Amino acid sequence: MTGVRAFGSRWGAGAVGLVAVVAVWWIAGVFEWFKGTIPTPFAVLRAIGEQGSEFYSTNFTPTIELALRGFLWGNLLAIVLALLVVIIPLIEGLATQLAIISYCTPLIAVAPIVQVAFAEVQTMIVFLAAISVFFTTMIGTLTGLRSPQQASLDLVRVYGGGAFSQLVRIRLIAAVPNILGALKIAGPAAVLGAVLGEFLSMPEQGIGPALILAQQQAAIPQVWAIALLAGVIAGIGYAIVSVVSVFATRWSTGNAVFA
Repeated sequence: MTGVRAFGSRWGAGAVGLVAVVAVWWIAGVFEWFKGTIPTPFAVLRAIGEQGSEFYSTNFTPTIELALRGFLWGNLLAIVLALLVVIIPLIEGLATQLAIISYCTPLIAVAPIVQVAFAEVQTMIVFLAAISVFFTTMIGTLTGLRSPQQASLDLVRVYGGGAFSQLVRIRLIAAVPNILGALKIAGPAAVLGAVLGEFLSMPEQGIGPALILAQQQAAIPQVWAIALLAGVIAGIGYAIVSVVSVFATRWSTGNAVFA
């Protein structure tokens, strides 16, 4: 049960940190730091209650759907490209440059080009969400695929296996921890990319338009409520992958899953 205890201790430390953040937040709201632009947690909760579940389901569901589509497409393309680099080393330079460009180019600079290229607003948002996750997953996957010991690869070669056999039998299994580590970061990044895409394209519904409308109305608790719940959604994505990672990593390293 060592793995389970370690898992519990990490979550316990996270809970303590969360309580500390809420305490500082409450003090900042009560004493009106930053000219009253920080509401108390109670004011934010009250704003959530006043807006109601229908408001959040109407505006959050489209964003979550688009972020999920961007998450799937961006990670799929990143993993496939990393696999191709291992099989065809000649394309590594091009693939790495493509990943670096996607990471270094600000999304706000790419958005106008994407908006012209894609007629549909949803396609643009999905594209920006996919770009947000591409670099991390591609580099993480490539690092994991190259992590096996040379002796394991040589053993496959001795038995007649080529690069593809090494990939399937050794590299993919060894890359599981790195891939899942990248996916943990990709979850919140996809949500951020989708929200930014909504800020720029202004669809009828979504977290982005809801935030802009609340800002225009100077409804500070409402702005915080929307932003806080958006962060919760991103955190849920991170947590789901983290839970899967605990067991998948132990499986890939040959340890008992529930040890």
